[in-house]
Amino acid sequence: MPAIKQYSKKDGSKAYMYSLYVGTDPLTGKPKRTTRRGFATKKEAALSLSRLQLEIEKNGSLVRRNDTATFEDVYLLWLDQYKNNVKENTFRQTKYTFRDYILPHLGELRIEKITVQRCQKAVNTWSGQIGMYKTIKNYASSIFKYAISLGICSDNPMAKINIPAKKKVVSSVDEKKIDFYSRDELQHFMWCLEKENELKKIAFFRLLAFTGARKSEVLALNWEDVDFTNKRLNIYKTLAIGEKGVIVNTPKTKTSKRNITLDDRTLDILRKWRIEQKKVYFALGFNTSHKTQPVFTNQYNRHIRPGSVIYWMRSIVKKYAVKEIKIHEFRHTHCSLLFESGASIQEVKERLGHANIEITMNVYAHVTKNQEEATAERFAQYMNM
Repeated sequence: MPAIKQYSKKDGSKAYMYSLYVGTDPLTGKPKRTTRRGFATKKEAALSLSRLQLEIEKNGSLVRRNDTATFEDVYLLWLDQYKNNVKENTFRQTKYTFRDYILPHLGELRIEKITVQRCQKAVNTWSGQIGMYKTIKNYASSIFKYAISLGICSDNPMAKINIPAKKKVVSSVDEKKIDFYSRDELQHFMWCLEKENELKKIAFFRLLAFTGARKSEVLALNWEDVDFTNKRLNIYKTLAIGEKGVIVNTPKTKTSKRNITLDDRTLDILRKWRIEQKKVYFALGFNTSHKTQPVFTNQYNRHIRPGSVIYWMRSIVKKYAVKEIKIHEFRHTHCSLLFESGASIQEVKERLGHANIEITMNVYAHVTKNQEEATAERFAQYMNM
C-alpha cells in the first residue's frame, strides 16, 4: 500500500501527498510512477489514491500506449541517444532545428496517424522559410525511422513526399558571387586597422588574411600552436557554441588539420601581441605565460565568442568607410591572392584545408574570370600588331 506523507508547502502550511506505480512505459520499458500532492487532509489524499488504484485495476495501466505516442514523444527518445553520437554544437543546432521548424508542425500529433499529406504540407512550408529544408525533412524522417525500429509505427510518410524544387530567382546580380578583398583593398584595411593601434585585433585579422584560417580556427589557437622557431602554425581545433557556451572542438574534416608556414611580418605581430597580452592580463589578475594560454581571449581571459569579432570588423568599416566583407571572406581573400601570387591549386587546397578540390576550384574559377577581361589586351600588346 503506497504511503501517504505529510509535507510543508512554501508558505509553511501542511499538506499531504502520495506516489504510485502506474505501469511500464511501452516506449522505454521503464517503470513509471505518478505523484499527487496538495491535499489538505490525509483523508482527501487517501480517497484520491483509492480512485486512482481502481482506475488502474480497471484499465490495467495509466501509461500511454504505443498507438497514442506523439511525434514529440519519439523525438525525445531519439534525442537522448543522438546526443552520444554527435559533437555538442551539432546537438545544440539540431535541437533548435526541431524546436523552430519540426515540432510546431508535427510535435503534438500521434506519430502512427501522421499522413503523407501532413508531411508534404510541412515540407512545403519549410521550403518557403529556409534553404536547408531538405536537411529538416531528413531530420523529421529520422524520427519516423526510429519509431519503426521501436515498433511504435509501421510506416515513414516523410519518405513518400515530393521534394519541392528550389525557386530560381532571375536577377542581373550573381547571388553566388564570392566576395573578397583585392590586394589594394586588403592593404588599405590593414592600414586602417593599424591606425587603431590594438594589437589583438591586428593579430587576429593578420592571421585571417595571411593564413586563410577560419575565424573559429584562429580563435581556438593556443600559444603552443605557434612555432616561432620553425615559422609554422598548427591548426587542429575549432571553437563552437555548445549547450553551456563556447567549447573547443576537433575540426569537421581530417583535411582541416594542417600545419602551415607563417611569414616573418605575421610572426613579428604575434610576438608583440604576446608581450602586450602578458602585461594587460597580468594587470587584470591573469597569468598568461603558459603554453596552453589562448592567443585571443576576452576580459575574463576566456575564449572569445566567434560572433563577437563581427563587431571588430564593423567598427573599422564604419570609422574608415572601407569596403565591408564577411569575416569568412578573409579566407576567400587569402585564397584568391594565393592564386594571384602564383600558388598552384594543390598548394592552395592544402594550405586552406579544403576537403575537396571543388571548393578550391570555385574560388580559382572566380579569380580567373576576373582576369579574363585583360587577356585579349595583354595578348595584343605582346604581339605588338
